[in-house]
Amino acid sequence: MKLIVGLGNPTKKYENTRHNVGFDVIDYIAKEYNIGVDEAKHKGLYGKGKIEGQSVILLKPMTYMNLSGESVVAVANYFKILPEDIIVVYDDINLDVGKLRIREKGSAGGHNGIKNIIAHLGTQEFPRVRVGVGMKPPKMDLADYVLSHFSKQEKETLDAAYDNACKAVALMVMDDIPKAMNDFNGK
Repeated sequence: MKLIVGLGNPTKKYENTRHNVGFDVIDYIAKEYNIGVDEAKHKGLYGKGKIEGQSVILLKPMTYMNLSGESVVAVANYFKILPEDIIVVYDDINLDVGKLRIREKGSAGGHNGIKNIIAHLGTQEFPRVRVGVGMKPPKMDLADYVLSHFSKQEKETLDAAYDNACKAVALMVMDDIPKAMNDFNGK
């Protein structure tokens, strides 16, 4: 079983912001594979289903971004899911809007949600899908930027990115991370 986690912040206030692309990708995957993400437990919203015949859990932590690890570790422990079977999808300000970067493991790279997951799991050995949200404009506060909304043009770019992220996750669920990296990094 794989746990697919999308990072974001709960409540309407944060919907469709740059920091919530992880939630948006989970919603896209849920729709694509007809998985309801409506079970409220383990400090998150989750749902069970299948992707390409493989059992998965889709999770949106409801802890706010900086405490995402609390929900991830609770679900992982309850369902006995190993870190290498956890795929985390989140925003990256160092990538152009809609570009993907897939990795098998790695550091937090300054992302507080990932830092918290690493702290709670005790390892950074879990795969991730980073979705580009664009670089912060000069003189703009980082927190204000990641909590800002996308332009109409950026939203159109993100539609393709969410589809690509969904396809990449499907490959990762089937344990073909190298193909996911080859096919979707930089796309």
